[in-house]
Amino acid sequence: MRKKIIIIISVIIVLILGRMIIDNVSKSSAANKKKMMGIPTVTVDTVKSAQVRREFDAPARVMAKYRVEVLARINGYLTKSYFKEGDYVKKGQLLFEIEPQEYTNAVGHAKGNLDNARAQQEYYNKQLARYKELVDNDFVARADYDNVLAQRNAYSAQVQSMENVYRDAQRNLGYTKVKAPVDGRVGIIDVTVGNYVSMNSGPLTTINSSDPMYITFPLESKDYAELNRIDGSPNVKREVEFTFSSGQKYEFKGVQDFYDNRVDESTGTITMRATFPNPKDVLLQGDFGRVKIYSNLKDEMPIVPQTATMENQEGLYVYVINEENKPKLTYIKTMGQIGTNWVVYDGVKIGDTIITTGMQKVIPGSPVKVVQQAVQENNKTVEAKQSLISKVIFKIKKLFGGNR
Repeated sequence: MRKKIIIIISVIIVLILGRMIIDNVSKSSAANKKKMMGIPTVTVDTVKSAQVRREFDAPARVMAKYRVEVLARINGYLTKSYFKEGDYVKKGQLLFEIEPQEYTNAVGHAKGNLDNARAQQEYYNKQLARYKELVDNDFVARADYDNVLAQRNAYSAQVQSMENVYRDAQRNLGYTKVKAPVDGRVGIIDVTVGNYVSMNSGPLTTINSSDPMYITFPLESKDYAELNRIDGSPNVKREVEFTFSSGQKYEFKGVQDFYDNRVDESTGTITMRATFPNPKDVLLQGDFGRVKIYSNLKDEMPIVPQTATMENQEGLYVYVINEENKPKLTYIKTMGQIGTNWVVYDGVKIGDTIITTGMQKVIPGSPVKVVQQAVQENNKTVEAKQSLISKVIFKIKKLFGGNR
């Protein structure tokens, strides 16, 4: 009888102890749940990667391939112009006329002198032939022959000189017709008809070639180094896009075909140039805008879901989970998108852990509850309760069994 009482008392004590332990675990779990209720719930993911063509942005300026100042090469009054400002002209097309009379007279005078010198040269050539025969037969003195020879040589030299004078007079007469040195569009007429012009008068007008056009841009040296790393060489031709200052994108693409041989020490940039077709005369000398230059080969770049980003006045940002498992607000710079993902070139690295949902209530540096981790902790608590109950039951069974 006494043994039964002891067994019953022991069972009651074990049950009470088990109940107390389970209550304590439940209270602890409830306290933890209450504590977690004020912590934002989020989901996370690692930053993935994709193979993309890199693009680099830079300010740009439009330049004519040829920019030629049309100058007067002789002195005289400007008598005619044969074009309207803004006309497109061809190489060799007549633009201006400088009063030609003085230069026509100079050509006539030079031609007369040249003809006279040639006539004298011809006369002494014949005389020289006669005197050679006479001197060979000893009919005249050798001195007479030498005198005729000297006269012939003098007129031969005079002919050469007169030919040069004549050609120079013809050249000056040709300069009275001022012609376009290149194809292109004519600018404003700087000197109007009726004015006296000279070689020191400055340009009469300016011609800018229009197709193709150059666009130059200063690329940061680090971006230039990145391009070379991706493509494996600086000596490659790359695709370039131009956007006007108004924000309108130019319809034709260009090719980067030149880079300078030095880095500007004051700006840390290297000047590059792209050639663009301009069949519609849309690109104008001196215009400004921006370019995007693309790598020829693809590079591995981080990508983040667009839904994982937020934006404020400073730009796009994500929350990166740092080493202390706390969110850190990190600004990112993007270079386009692939599907629903931003392609990132600055801010995060491949493999970083970022918050993908629940960002609205996140406070940088404050704890967050990651959904996947919360589920695992819940499961561990349930498993701990079940384990404890199983142990209590096992002890009871062992107690009873051990006393039979």
